[in-house]
Amino acid sequence: MTGTEADQPLAAPVELVLPTAADTEQFGRRLARRLRAGDLVLLSGELGAGKTTLARGLGAGLGVRGDVTSPTFVIARVHPPLTGGPALVHVDAYRLGDLAEVDDLDLDASLSESVTVVEWGEGKVEGLAEDRLEVVLHRGSDPADETRTVRLRPVGRRWADVPLP
Repeated sequence: MTGTEADQPLAAPVELVLPTAADTEQFGRRLARRLRAGDLVLLSGELGAGKTTLARGLGAGLGVRGDVTSPTFVIARVHPPLTGGPALVHVDAYRLGDLAEVDDLDLDASLSESVTVVEWGEGKVEGLAEDRLEVVLHRGSDPADETRTVRLRPVGRRWADVPLP
C-alpha cells in the first residue's frame, strides 16, 4: 500500500452533535470502548472546542490512573491502566514546531502498547501510524452554547470495520 492509499479513509466519516460538555465526555467514554493498544487518535479544533474534555472521557472509558487534564505545559502525560487495558499517552502538540520536536517525544516507542491521543497534532503526527482516527471538534461562537459538532474520520484498515459511536 502506498502512502497515498494509506491516507484514504476506508470507512465514511461520522458526524455527531453533542449538546453539552458532559455529553462530549460521555462520548469519549463510548469511543474508548472501540480503542485498543496501538491506536492513534488525533484531536483537532479551535481553543475551547472540547479536545481535553473528550480526552478526559477517553481516559475514563479506558480506565486509566490519574486525572486527564491538558498536558499543554508538560507536552505529554502517560496514564497507566488501572486494570489490564492499555495506557493512555495524552499529548498536546500545540507548542511543538515541527516533526523533529515530535520525534524527540519518542511517541513511537510506546505506540504499540498504548492508546496515543494527540491534541493539536494535525500536520505533525500523522506519520506515527498508518492507521489513525482523526477527530475534529467545533464549538459555535456563542460562549453560552456548549454544543459541539464532532467529526470522526477513520484512516487506514484498522478502522474499516469498526462501528463508531
